[in-house]
Amino acid sequence: MTPKLMTTLPETTRASLLADVLAGITVALVALPLSLAIAIASGAPPEAGIVTAVVAGLLISALGGSRVQIGGPTGAFIVVVAGVIAAHGYDGLVLATLMAGAILVVAALFRLGRLVAYVPEPVVEGFTIGIAIIIAASQLSDALGLRPGDLPADFLEKLAALWTARDTLSVPALGIALVTGVLIVVLRRLAPRWPGLIVAMAAGSALAVAVGGPGGGVETIASRFGALPRGLPAPAMPDVTLDRLRELLPSALIIAFLAGIESLLSAMVADRMIGGRHRPNAEVLAQGVANIGSALFGGLPATGAIARTATNVRAGGRTPIAGIVHALAVFAMMLVAAPLVGFLAMPALAALLILTAWNMSEPHRWRARLRQPTADLGLLVLTLVLTVLADLTVAIATGTALGLALRLRRRQASPADWTTPER
Repeated sequence: MTPKLMTTLPETTRASLLADVLAGITVALVALPLSLAIAIASGAPPEAGIVTAVVAGLLISALGGSRVQIGGPTGAFIVVVAGVIAAHGYDGLVLATLMAGAILVVAALFRLGRLVAYVPEPVVEGFTIGIAIIIAASQLSDALGLRPGDLPADFLEKLAALWTARDTLSVPALGIALVTGVLIVVLRRLAPRWPGLIVAMAAGSALAVAVGGPGGGVETIASRFGALPRGLPAPAMPDVTLDRLRELLPSALIIAFLAGIESLLSAMVADRMIGGRHRPNAEVLAQGVANIGSALFGGLPATGAIARTATNVRAGGRTPIAGIVHALAVFAMMLVAAPLVGFLAMPALAALLILTAWNMSEPHRWRARLRQPTADLGLLVLTLVLTVLADLTVAIATGTALGLALRLRRRQASPADWTTPER
């Protein structure tokens, strides 16, 4: 379980170091708005997303088994995190994250990293699309400037509440969301090496000011949450009791499962992009340590981020140094630019998350999904529906059990037929 950093350091040259530093800074410009948006969508304070990107991102790159993996908060956790916070408070989330980290460390010590290949692909795709739908629905209120009051957690009840509040639609908020979304898409296609997310978010927030003074009548991070802190909080242990450990164990298991799945999928995508080979058990160990570290600093659950990892590769990153630089650059921006970050408009962040949800669903693969065997398509749809309408735990447990039974029935227990998603 030797970290890739130890393997790549002796190969480092001045040219490769410069390439990694530039790639790390590029990824940091993508990670900052995403981390803020994911934290807010999860019901956590915005600074929790930055803390996670810094602490967990640094540990994942320093200890992980992939050359180019970028770690931090991801959209896959939004639903789980929001549910844990609603049921157990933020301190409960911190304890669940700490427990999940310990579970991942134990899994790595028992060398269970390769078991991800046995999770049925339709299950992974089904709950990922389901999470994407939930994320997009959760952002409609901010994107449209609606004021529905306290939104219910149930998906169908939430849609009904949004429809009831349709008369409160804000045209400036909708305009800001549209402008931001269009800019993100255009800049990503025409200038992929530019920090398009930062440019789009800045433009959308500037539009908010232009249409009516500071904030333009549109909520910003600062107006909703107050000023962001400049720096990391002091590490602290959550309140630990036997009853709380027992109560939070199901949530911790789901967090650990998602962290393991997402990080190893991301590492496999990175392998394809650079022609490399990651070390799964080292990666799982790093995810465990990173989640423990994030929890101690009051952060969110973390895992390998596929989009940010791909951005790192495209920007020229080839060793874990890029991921370390990314974490340090986000920390530097936290120290220097916290007041400016507070001016980001909420509709702009909503547009970013809606596009993130769209990308999570991998629309370029929809046609191929419809052509897969009926049983696989049915498993995908079942997992998706259970994720959206029931519970993520139920969806994963049911989908995995049915998927493994289906694989055994086909007598294809070997994981060789796995196709890595390209999220």
